[in-house]
Amino acid sequence: MTSPTTCQRLGIYCASNDGARPGYVDLARRLGTELAERGMTVVYGGGGTGLMGALADAALAAGGEVIGVMPHGLVQREVAHRGLTALRIVDSMHERKALMAELADAFITMPGGIGTLEELFETLTWAQLGVHRKPIGLLDVDRFWDPLEALLAHLQGEGFLRGDPRAWLVRRDDPAELLDALQAFDAPTVRRWIRLGET
Repeated sequence: MTSPTTCQRLGIYCASNDGARPGYVDLARRLGTELAERGMTVVYGGGGTGLMGALADAALAAGGEVIGVMPHGLVQREVAHRGLTALRIVDSMHERKALMAELADAFITMPGGIGTLEELFETLTWAQLGVHRKPIGLLDVDRFWDPLEALLAHLQGEGFLRGDPRAWLVRRDDPAELLDALQAFDAPTVRRWIRLGET
């Protein structure tokens, strides 16, 4: 086990739209404000709309530092936030994820769509393979993440996962409580995911 992580830069995965419930935008604003008030830096996808924009606007309004990472193709479509502390422009979505992972000390995934889930699953895969040992948080609202936890339990039960991937995930519905839990997180021991001789 490692010692708890000092989280100064938080990589946030979230949607570029508002979602169907007002609670999603409110949660993004609460998270942005909480991060800024703790002196933590937001590292996110760089967008100015949806939960991305609400997160960045709240953090900036509270005096926080916000770093966006965005492929130049999206910047050219004028979806980038124009008031960030810094906007790092990269060539591809792959480079975006790699740079966010490099910059962040820990990760938080908010409700979102396919892109948000893809970022979460890649980060979780890297953790299980031992590429990193950074905490991964799920910020919940109205039990949004219940189906994900059920799916992971199903995959584990069917023998496709060794160990419990949920051990890597810290789930809370309050931004302050989630950040406290991420700070105290000890990464599980990485297990070999394939054993030679097994079919």
